[in-house]
Amino acid sequence: MWKVIRHCSVRASIAPGWAFHAVLAALAAGVLLSTPARAQDSIITYKSLSPELALDLARASLAECRKLGFQVAVAVVDRFGITQVVLRDRLAGPHTPATATGKAWTAASFRTNTMELISITQPGMPQAGIRNLPGVVIVGGGNVVEAAGSMVGAVGVSGAPGGDADEACAKAGIAAIRDKLDF
Repeated sequence: MWKVIRHCSVRASIAPGWAFHAVLAALAAGVLLSTPARAQDSIITYKSLSPELALDLARASLAECRKLGFQVAVAVVDRFGITQVVLRDRLAGPHTPATATGKAWTAASFRTNTMELISITQPGMPQAGIRNLPGVVIVGGGNVVEAAGSMVGAVGVSGAPGGDADEACAKAGIAAIRDKLDF
């Protein structure tokens, strides 16, 4: 319900209609000044691995594991966790492509190497529930790939005897393409 207040009046010593035009001008200025900010928020740019560079990374990781005598699978995902490349050596186990892909996806999704996730997701830790999420593979061998301070993807290796060996192959693959990552 509206209450009418008497004896209160505000008088403007300006020309009639001027206040309307002043408000309209202020609104127009606000819209014009905020438009570039909204346009900038609407479009983002990001760095991404090319398919060729993703393949080079997978090949370099596979080559390192072969050199060490391991038959593995290697997966490379983009920054969003979408698979770009999967390579499986001839004698790598049938579970290795899915495990390598899961490791790479986990590293990309949490923006953290899977070896680091092992310690922070132990039972009783605040992040322990991460282990129960669908698709998460918390075993060493999933590594984030960065270029100029931005994550551009991740690599996962599976099939070596232990996560430490998988991790070593993933790191060697990243080191092999490091000079190509500064794009």
